[in-house]
This record gives sequence, C-alpha cells and structure tokens, in this order.
Amino acid sequence: MKKTIYLFNDGALKRKDNTLEFHQTDKSKKAIPIEAIDQINVFGELDINKRALELLAKHKILMHFFNYYGYYTGTFYPREYLNSGLMIIAQTKAYIEPKERLYLASQFVEGSFKNILKNLIYYKKTHKSLQEYIDAIQENIEKIPLQKDIPSLMAIEGESRKIYYDSFPTIIANSDFHLSKRTKRPPDNPINALISFGNSLLYITALSQIYQTHLDPRIGYLHESNNRSFSLNLDLAEIFKPIIVDRTIFLLLNKNQLSLKHFDKSLEYAYLNEKGRKIFIEYFEKRLATTINYKNLGKVSYKRLIKLECYKLYKHFLLEDLYKPFIAGW
Repeated sequence: MKKTIYLFNDGALKRKDNTLEFHQTDKSKKAIPIEAIDQINVFGELDINKRALELLAKHKILMHFFNYYGYYTGTFYPREYLNSGLMIIAQTKAYIEPKERLYLASQFVEGSFKNILKNLIYYKKTHKSLQEYIDAIQENIEKIPLQKDIPSLMAIEGESRKIYYDSFPTIIANSDFHLSKRTKRPPDNPINALISFGNSLLYITALSQIYQTHLDPRIGYLHESNNRSFSLNLDLAEIFKPIIVDRTIFLLLNKNQLSLKHFDKSLEYAYLNEKGRKIFIEYFEKRLATTINYKNLGKVSYKRLIKLECYKLYKHFLLEDLYKPFIAGW
C-alpha cells in the first residue's frame, strides 16, 4: 500500500537505480522504494538532483515543501498525465458561468457546514450547551440558497466559522489550550497553530488526489482562481476539514497527546516544534486511513473519499450527474 513519506531531517534525496535513497547529514542512509510512495512531504533542508526528480515524475509522485515553521511553501508537480482538453473546457465553463460557479461554491460551503454540524452533534452527547451553536449553524445552512454571489456566500461562511470556533472551548477539555479567535498569518496561539498546520496537510492531500484524476486543480469555485497556483484543492478541503483536521485536533488535546511542550516557546507557542509535528502527523495519517461504510463501495478510507469527491465533480462537469458534497454519516 502506498503511503505519504515525511522527511524531517536535513539530507539529500538521491536516485539509486530505480528507487530512492535518503542520505541524512549524519551519513546514515534510508532506502525508499518508489512503488511505496504516494507523496513526499519535506520539512528539513533537502538536496535533490534532476535524476531523482525525473524518477518522481515518471512515477507521478508529488513532493511538497514546508518551511522552518511548518508552513507549506510549494510543490514539485510533475507534468499532468490525465488532464484532457475536454475537462479543462468543462471546468472553465463552470467557472465563467456565474450561476454554475455559485452552485458549486454553495455545495462546498454546505458540505462544510453540515460536517461541522456532525462534529457539534457528536460532542453534544457530553456537552449539552453546544445546542446553541448547532442552532446557529443550522440557521446559516438555510441561508446558503439565498445568497446571490460568491462574496455574500463567503460572508456567511466566515460567520459560521466564527460560531464554530467559539464552540471549541466547550469541546476541548484541556485548560492549556484556548481559542479566542481564529488567526492565520501567523497563528497567535497553539490551537491556531494546529488548525493552520492541519489545514496545510489536508490541502496537499487533496492536491495529490486531484492530480490522479482528470481535473485541473488550478480552477476553483469557492476560492478564486487568480494568482494562486492551485484552488480546487482548497474547495474540496472545506468539506473535509471538520471531519479530518478538527477531529484530529479534538482527539489529540482531549487525550492529552499534545501539550505546550510540543510548541515553540520562543515564538509564543504559535508553532509546533518537530516532536509536536510528528505527533500531529501520526494522528492525521491515522484519521486519513480510518474507514467508513460508504454506499455500495463497502469500507472506504477518508483519503479515498477525497478522490471520490473528484470523480463526482468530474461527472458534474460532463453533465452526467449533479454534484452533491460528502456528508459524514455518523
């Protein structure tokens, strides 16, 4: 089974025959069978040559880079091998037609809101006070079809996110972690750091899944297709943030798997240190691998569900089926 490879240490990634070797600065070597790689996430300083990149491209493997603070900085994106002119035209038509774009953007927002509701309803079993947040989100879901353009839809989305984040102190039973407001660039406290880091991991996961389909990731609908390299992965990630990223955060904090010692004290605890990142990634990967019973497909992992969303969009663009977002069934 293919898996995501994480490179935390500094070193060089080299091609050895038809596979890869990671040469660390301490002179140790680690073989990485090319057939076992889904994608590669690089956190340390890395030297890589053209021969290694050619091998990654041949096997259709994306490599994502993060800076010292754990921020995503870019992707080695091999030449697209499944894109078709027909699909690019279909995606573009859906983007430039205002009603069609608004429909798709609304579906991404609705999917996000309804999966947020699933989280709130789940935690309401032990926190009855969450009902007020459930009611407020439900009220905003009913407003989605009434929005006439993307900016008004984004305003509703922002309002609902604030309501949702206001519920975090109730859900998170760890007094060391408190979210007063959502901040991104940079995050200003540990929970914001976890949200930003988790979202970045989800964005690149969605990008890698899109790459394996006929879709073009540069054309998004909720997120503007402007100077940003990729935007469709951001759209898809909205649906899965509550059930993958947020549930990972709740589990880690409520089970005391992360503490303030896993954050950089010198930077006001606004960034995970290396040990903290490794713990988060371990649980994030477990969440992606978690399976649920899905329609007539039997057990399907959350990671696989992201790709299935791509196929649903593909059918929508070819007018074979109307797109509806994935909503968790638990």
